[in-house]
Amino acid sequence: MSSLQNSLALVGGLTLVGVVLYNFWIARQNAPRQADPDSAAQDPGLQIHEPDPSAGPKDPSFLDDALDVLPVPDKKPPLDALIDVIAPIEVDAAVSGDAALAALPATRRVGTKPFAVEGLSDTSGEWETPVAGRRYHSFQAGVQLANRVGPLNEIEFSEFVIKAQAFADAINGAPEFPDMLEEVARGRELDQFASEHDAQLSFTICATSSAWSPGYIQQHAARWGFVAGVIPGRMVLAAPVQGLPPILSLSFDSQAAMADDPALSAIREFTLSLDVPQVPRDEHAFARLREAARILGNEMDGVITDGAGHALTDDDLNAIAADLEQLYDALDQRELSAGSPQARRLFS
Repeated sequence: MSSLQNSLALVGGLTLVGVVLYNFWIARQNAPRQADPDSAAQDPGLQIHEPDPSAGPKDPSFLDDALDVLPVPDKKPPLDALIDVIAPIEVDAAVSGDAALAALPATRRVGTKPFAVEGLSDTSGEWETPVAGRRYHSFQAGVQLANRVGPLNEIEFSEFVIKAQAFADAINGAPEFPDMLEEVARGRELDQFASEHDAQLSFTICATSSAWSPGYIQQHAARWGFVAGVIPGRMVLAAPVQGLPPILSLSFDSQAAMADDPALSAIREFTLSLDVPQVPRDEHAFARLREAARILGNEMDGVITDGAGHALTDDDLNAIAADLEQLYDALDQRELSAGSPQARRLFS
């Protein structure tokens, strides 16, 4: 073999090695970031109750312990004339809880609205969903005036009357229904107010360099108090009362979360969300949303954007915070304070 052939072979070999190394480097650059198996989950800021940036690391089991001791709501919120149509049902003699339960309709909805029947307990003197073994001398049936689907309409009101009348007949009761046109008008007015004072905020964190694996996102979110939700690709910051809506939620591509090998899934964005009317004002949910977005964005090389992909500045976030304070005030004045049972039902 001539020296020229040797030189060409050497150059070809070096070129091939260079191509292989370049492709390896590109693959490494484009591979999604993985969770650090040696890094224990910590909670330096967004805790279950109040954010505390100076708090030290905690063992991840603290999340399970905290959830185990969370208080639980006492009972289902009763019917409320503020957001419900209520029809009293008088009975001639006491009715057992067992009989009342047997008389309830198979479904607890009227169209798109929740339907409920309550009895006035002889034991507690309070309205409650009928309970077996108790006795009741009075009942009331109700249907919600509005929710996020829209206001109560004439067809739904008529279905409410039919269901309530059937229940009353089964227990030998006599219902008294309010005027349909007045209640439907009340539902429309309530729906108008709710539409003008509803707020579901979402920030999208977009990767500025390498993509993320599901495990990488979950590990960073867990450090700030987020725990896995029921739906794949969703995590939540739990409310201080077990069973109530979460303070914040985090979501990313559910298909990536359910992949055969999630570590190979490349995710370039995830969303942090706040359902404003569902969370009490004193939880400072927007401040926590903003801080979570800022810290996670910094730690994960991401940028905070709105739904359209536009980067959000501090001025933008300050303006949103000011608008939210006005919204909270309006809800308080209407006796539909954020996080109250009435607000949670109306904005659902």
